[in-house]
Amino acid sequence: MKIAVGLGSPNMCNLADTVTQHLRSKGIEPILCGTLSGKPTDYIDAAIELGELIMKGECDQGILFCNTGTGVTLIANKLPGVRAALCPDAFSARVARQANNANVLVLGIRLTGEKLAVEIVEEWFRSEPADASDRWKEFHRRTDEIEKKYRCGGE
Repeated sequence: MKIAVGLGSPNMCNLADTVTQHLRSKGIEPILCGTLSGKPTDYIDAAIELGELIMKGECDQGILFCNTGTGVTLIANKLPGVRAALCPDAFSARVARQANNANVLVLGIRLTGEKLAVEIVEEWFRSEPADASDRWKEFHRRTDEIEKKYRCGGE
């Protein structure tokens, strides 16, 4: 599994570094985007860079960081195939994966401590889209249909 990790500000690296180290301890070598890759950038550029990796199929999932998480969530969700979810807790991460088929986890640096961030990431990777549930399959299908209709100018 290829995971992208993105950050848009050099002033907020601690939480992103903790999560990146945690991924490495699990044998996952993340692809770094935005400030984490050494490029001066902002949250918009970091979200686009990470989102393009997901969109092109070069990464399976991503983790984005910004102050509150709202900015990168809005930007990432503009890219086709990206389903970014701002998750303030482990329960939200599980539901985002299962019910919403989210593929980008967003963490707000000002809202999430290091221990909580690791718990959220652990739950995110333990969870899978719940294709076994007909109800959730229908939600996934409808979400794909809406994206196709509005992102591609209709059918």
